[in-house]
Amino acid sequence: MGITVSANNNRQTLYVGIALVLGVIVGEVLNLTLAATESTSSSLLLEQIVGIFTVLTDIFLRLIKMIISPLVFSILVVGVAKMGDIQTVGRIGVKAMLWFFSASFCSLLLGMLLVNVLEPGRTLSIDLPPLDAQTGLAQVRPTLANFVAHIVPKSIAEAMVGNEILQIVVFSMFFGVACAGMGEVALPVVKVLDSLAHIMLKVTAYVMRYAPVAVFSAIASVIAKQGVSVLISYGKFISEFYLGLLLLGLLLCFVGFLFVGSGILSLLKHIREPMLLAFGTASSESAYPKLLEQLDRYGCDEKVCGLVLPLGYSFNLDGSMMYMTFAVLFIAQAYGIDMPLSEQFLMMLVLLFTSKGVAGVPRASLIVIAATLSMFKLPEAGLLLLLGIDQLLDMGRSATNVLGNSIAATVISRWERTDDL
Repeated sequence: MGITVSANNNRQTLYVGIALVLGVIVGEVLNLTLAATESTSSSLLLEQIVGIFTVLTDIFLRLIKMIISPLVFSILVVGVAKMGDIQTVGRIGVKAMLWFFSASFCSLLLGMLLVNVLEPGRTLSIDLPPLDAQTGLAQVRPTLANFVAHIVPKSIAEAMVGNEILQIVVFSMFFGVACAGMGEVALPVVKVLDSLAHIMLKVTAYVMRYAPVAVFSAIASVIAKQGVSVLISYGKFISEFYLGLLLLGLLLCFVGFLFVGSGILSLLKHIREPMLLAFGTASSESAYPKLLEQLDRYGCDEKVCGLVLPLGYSFNLDGSMMYMTFAVLFIAQAYGIDMPLSEQFLMMLVLLFTSKGVAGVPRASLIVIAATLSMFKLPEAGLLLLLGIDQLLDMGRSATNVLGNSIAATVISRWERTDDL
């Protein structure tokens, strides 16, 4: 496999970057001309325009969801079948989970340390919501039963319809191991699925041409509703959170450097478009097909990536993990509640495991934060402080999630010594 990035990919990255800037400009113009006025007609017009932007973004996200299930299934089955035995699959899976939990722990710990040092909630100048205010979030509690329900499929068709990645992974691993065990008898099926994987990657290339439109509409809708002025009100919190993401990114890159050396710079060049895409749409999922393609271009073994990436999208969301401790302690500080370090460490351990129990739940990070606030007797209404800027925060943590999973796949590929970096 080569490691050169084509001119097409460079152009696509440029288009996404331009769409990002134009989205901010157009969104702010709409906010100043329509949202700033008290006219009912202006408000309705803004609502209609934002509705159109939302639809444009939703089209792209739906197209991505359309791709993910057959892509994960075909690549994983072919990868596992070619590995030849369950011991290899198990070895890679154990290495992946070891990396994921280590990275998650470091992300949570970094978020906790930063909030204690920077104290973004202490000087909050925004009116606090009432203690009995409703957040409007789904009442889903991270439990062992929920966790198992999102791992073990009762129907592969249902799992694919719902894009339950973990369930698809479980079925695909069983299917792939069975194919490997049957040898030549299963060869025609493996070949068909190999063809399907390449076809889905071609479909991905077509869908990605629409990405700049999706990024533009996603950013424009957020800025049109909130305005760039929201950065002033929440400036301290947002800037300190992004500082934390930067530090986390540097930490992940440093660990990656220990394994792949200067190859980490080449990796960053290859994944800049998936990261920008995740940032613009505030969705790690939107970057998955392109990320898989770029890691293959970089030189990671497709069999390893086919197993590690789907698992990573459920177990290795580093940016989201850091956000959880950051947000919980921010809310505690905003209400003037002091949490002793012993309780903070307990909270961190709870988050390490409960965050894995809401796979597939919309706005999963906020659901986990709400459950943690309740568990430690902190006011759940504090989440209302974050709901208005959650999209802006989600952009950064989605891009960081993509970075974390890219480095995980690269390092594990190096561990397995199956890459040609």
